[in-house]
Amino acid sequence: MIWTLLAFLIVFFILKKFAWPAIIKGLSDREENIAKSIASAEKVKLEMAQLKNDNEAFLVKAREERALLLKEAKETKDKLIGEAKEEAKAVAAKIVADAQVTINHQKMAALTDLKNQVGKLVIEVSEKILRRELSNKAEQEVYIKQLAEEANMN
Repeated sequence: MIWTLLAFLIVFFILKKFAWPAIIKGLSDREENIAKSIASAEKVKLEMAQLKNDNEAFLVKAREERALLLKEAKETKDKLIGEAKEEAKAVAAKIVADAQVTINHQKMAALTDLKNQVGKLVIEVSEKILRRELSNKAEQEVYIKQLAEEANMN
């Protein structure tokens, strides 16, 4: 047992002098790497959170812009529809006015034509009546004098 203890102590001192510093250096390097990795992971986590916030802000802004564009498009559509309606009303009013003018012209032409025809009929009828009634020369002279007197009075 003494030999085992002596062998253990010799191995322990050799390991303490040569192996322990290398093992401790390796463990401390590994600990530093793990600490750096944790710090890097925390940094990446913070960056990801910042990117997420930036993305959410960007999405909110994009939604607002989309809503604004939709509103502007709707206003433009309503404006165009209103202008088209007003233009259609103006065109319809012009067509109606032109139609009324045309109707009035045709009405006046028809009335003038009717008056001319009535005048011609009156003249023809009067001529026929006068020929029949004034076939007698004495009656004609009396009638002419009567017309002349009426004309002088007027």
